[in-house]
Amino acid sequence: MKKTIRDIDVSGKKVLVRCDFNVPMKDGKITDDIRITSALPTIRYLIENKAAVILMSHMGRPKGEPKPEFTLKPVAERLEELLGQEVIFAQSDVVVDASVEAAAAALQPGQVMLLENIRYRKEETKNEEPLTGQLAALGEIFVNDAFGTAHRAHCSTAGLAAYMPAVSGFLIEKEVKFLGDALEDPERPFVAIMGGAKVGDKIPVIKNLMKKVDVLLIGGGMTYTFVKAMGYDIGTSLLDEDNINLAGELLAQARQDGVQLVIPVDSVCAKEFSNDSERIICDSENMAEGYMGMDIGPKTVELYTDIIAKAKTVVWNGPCGVFEMPNFEAGTKAIAQALADSDAVTIIGGGDSAAAVEQFGVADKMTHISTGGGASLEFLEGKELPGIVCLEEK
Repeated sequence: MKKTIRDIDVSGKKVLVRCDFNVPMKDGKITDDIRITSALPTIRYLIENKAAVILMSHMGRPKGEPKPEFTLKPVAERLEELLGQEVIFAQSDVVVDASVEAAAAALQPGQVMLLENIRYRKEETKNEEPLTGQLAALGEIFVNDAFGTAHRAHCSTAGLAAYMPAVSGFLIEKEVKFLGDALEDPERPFVAIMGGAKVGDKIPVIKNLMKKVDVLLIGGGMTYTFVKAMGYDIGTSLLDEDNINLAGELLAQARQDGVQLVIPVDSVCAKEFSNDSERIICDSENMAEGYMGMDIGPKTVELYTDIIAKAKTVVWNGPCGVFEMPNFEAGTKAIAQALADSDAVTIIGGGDSAAAVEQFGVADKMTHISTGGGASLEFLEGKELPGIVCLEEK
């Protein structure tokens, strides 16, 4: 178990907090602030416990250069509204300069300051000096609360732990609890739903989950690589050609291990990759020539819904179809609804799955929605995450 901010005295200390404020923007405005609101419990705890709070985050990929479109100024303004107090924005193209150092030195207990986009500096993603040392000089305690970047060994996610006491915030604590409990001690039956486009992207996760789950449901574009491995034609459906044999091996492994690896029995198919394309339903064993699978079909929806209804723990990573197109959203929507109706512990693995439960209005019915797509995938894969490994043990 890693220490959290509860396990350390923060009173009167300058506390450096790595958050994930990489929010979507349009025309200079934040379009979704869930990553900001997710950090509030940690920030408020530190304010209430008389810490001087110095926040850090990246936004986008400025590639080590100051780019105005990636400034964190809109985040500072939104954070100020949410906290109901001033957030000092330490604007600097080099992130840390003499004026930022002076502002940090003058910061009083209960005050909050936000540094400029940490990726304005090229050292950040390489975890190199002098940036780590410059950041470390600003504070006395390091708190990582950015689960979305915990799989990266960067200056602000892992490097700072070498300089000062390092603990987690409440968001990382919550992520590790839900994902960790699901993998190590799940209530059973334990069902995992793996969607998305390519088998290759998810193979390590599928392999790790097959050792732990009772049922593994496959959806999305990767379906057709499995169907091909079973010896059936897939029309013009997405095919991860390099991994057909591997898909076959996974099917054989599941049979050997007594794990139910369930492949869609039918699909909603289209002539073209377009919302307006002509649509038909095809059985997986009998895909129409010249058509591509775009969503799981009604028989699969019924099958998967029944399995989810009996589950006690469900982890979902990756949509079941091209849910961005209204005519091909039904399968993903039905799975989201099945999870919303379920009594199980339901864990959504970030990324597109998180976007789907938001889109279909059932996000508040989920037990936990991970804030990190890539990080949650690597966690489910069984990898150690540098931004968590570096934190102190209880």
